[in-house]
Amino acid sequence: MFSRLSRALVASIAVLLPAAVLAQAYPTKPIRLIVPFAPGGTNDVLGRMAAIHLSQTLGQTMIVDNRPGAEGVIGTDLAAKATPDGYTLVVLSSAYTMNPVVRKLPYDTLTALEFVAKIGASFCVLSVGPLLPVNSVKDLLATAERRPGEIVLASSGGWMHFASALFQGLSKQKFNIVLYKGGFPAMIDVIGGQAHAHFAVSVPALPFLRSGQLKGLAIGGLKRTELLPDLPTLDEVGVKGYDAANWYAVAAPSGTPRAIVMKLHNEIARFFTSPEMQKKMVAMGAEIDIKTPDEMRKIIPAEIAKWTKVAIDVDMPRAVK
Repeated sequence: MFSRLSRALVASIAVLLPAAVLAQAYPTKPIRLIVPFAPGGTNDVLGRMAAIHLSQTLGQTMIVDNRPGAEGVIGTDLAAKATPDGYTLVVLSSAYTMNPVVRKLPYDTLTALEFVAKIGASFCVLSVGPLLPVNSVKDLLATAERRPGEIVLASSGGWMHFASALFQGLSKQKFNIVLYKGGFPAMIDVIGGQAHAHFAVSVPALPFLRSGQLKGLAIGGLKRTELLPDLPTLDEVGVKGYDAANWYAVAAPSGTPRAIVMKLHNEIARFFTSPEMQKKMVAMGAEIDIKTPDEMRKIIPAEIAKWTKVAIDVDMPRAVK
């Protein structure tokens, strides 16, 4: 006679064996990797790097499918509604946890996707133009205090808008956050003096920071970067708790078999933690930060709560109240 424990053990083995066989056989056809942003951005570059590696190690073609629009919502929705069989993946960023704060979405952010792996994060730099007589965060905050609502923080929306809003909320100073159609036009206006400051995305801003066309004041993450080692973090200079690093991750539709998710996770983690990829990530203004599916299940709701508070604190226009 089987005991209850023995029956449970047999049942568990019966469930696990097909999953193990499934993972061993996977993949048997091409895999589509959706990038919900335009070609050329960090999401796209990291996605293509991952696709090349997975194609080589898994022995199947990886099809990179750029589906930009609505701060990533269009491509993300396409991935969320795909068959959960491991043959559709999506590259996500911090926008995934910011969108539900300000938009009505066609999917549930907490349940639509199963995260395969967080890959890493890129930093931003609080920068001012050369015409503004400001040389430190302390100077900028003092100027904002003397001229409340007059100092223009140029933003291109999305992650940069939340980075600006977080700075306003934690610094307790009133800035004029102005939306631009892209990060580059925002940066050019700061350089030219039409705007005062902005949170520059790491890689595009580096040549301008090094040439002196932009003055970097502080890093937007919680630790300094090798690329700009002399710049302090905002947390170091008094804007305590400031952290607006833009993270990147690979996910699959909810319901994708766990064995397949973990097979993909292990391959992606192995690739991005290699010494060669660590050097490439640093050169891109990013750092490796691998997280497991279980860790991401905790990170996502915490991020949504964080950005919801930011939106409320600065009275950000929201489609969701």
